[in-house]
Amino acid sequence: MNELTLELTEISPREFFGHQNEHIDLLKKYFPKLKIVARGSKIKVYGDDQMLDEFDKRFKMLTAHFSKYNKLDENVIERVLTSNDKDELSSPADSNDILVHGVSGRYIKAQTVNQRRLVDAMSKNDMVFAIGPAGTGKTYTGVALAVRALKNKEVKRIILTRPAVEAGENLGFLPGDLKEKLDPYMQPLYDALRDMIPSEKLAHYIENGTIQIAPMAFMRGRTLDHAFVILDEAQNTTHAQMKMFLTRMGKNAKFLLTGDPGQIDLPRRVISGLKEALLILKNVEGIQMIYLDDKDVIRHKLVKKVIDAYKNIEHQN
Repeated sequence: MNELTLELTEISPREFFGHQNEHIDLLKKYFPKLKIVARGSKIKVYGDDQMLDEFDKRFKMLTAHFSKYNKLDENVIERVLTSNDKDELSSPADSNDILVHGVSGRYIKAQTVNQRRLVDAMSKNDMVFAIGPAGTGKTYTGVALAVRALKNKEVKRIILTRPAVEAGENLGFLPGDLKEKLDPYMQPLYDALRDMIPSEKLAHYIENGTIQIAPMAFMRGRTLDHAFVILDEAQNTTHAQMKMFLTRMGKNAKFLLTGDPGQIDLPRRVISGLKEALLILKNVEGIQMIYLDDKDVIRHKLVKKVIDAYKNIEHQN
């Protein structure tokens, strides 16, 4: 009897094997002549060579499906194990509107007209400015585009940065190591990534540098090539920071700059690098500027009622 050992990398064994190994039980049902043992992140399979080759092929199809859609269920497993054609395995929900298949099979889409304009702009330009108030989805959509580019091997890495203005780029007074000091300022970027990439794979990407999350100061002196780079909260950059960032662009790079010129946290009399860039770069070919507004804010239905209630009080005062 021959042995085949397969290991899951960047995939959660718990999610892939299913609750109480129910997905492994399905594999055993479809391969009754094989002995299948799952332990940790490894599967050991015993049987004759021909059956092991078939199992290996189907198992790789399952892991490819999970890597793309972050989801596996009984119907998918059945389709993979009985299909004769890889094309039959495409998700029925496949659509050009879907940017990323997020965690647990969640569909990440551009949901408004301006978000779709942002997606279109990034496909046609190497540098895009996405301007709009908080909650308009500019950063979230941008992170989804970056994750899609990484999955499609259009770029080799994702670099996410924002100016740590609240700490004046001087983080020495905060407790903890550098990562702990920076995390509060980078949290919105982590939150978006966690929606789109399973935790184990995300941790692996961050550990090996495929995804880098760093403050503006860490961009100095670097050439960012083969990368999807997002500068978030760009309104809080100075003239010098913005010029430094824009000149980091290397070969095969995509740059997305997001910001809200109405929410500048810089000291008084310091000119926003974003406001300046919007003026001097507006006619440069290859750079596009997309403006989002209140209509792009996706909120819980109660938020509108809360806003209306506060407006009533404010009007009375």
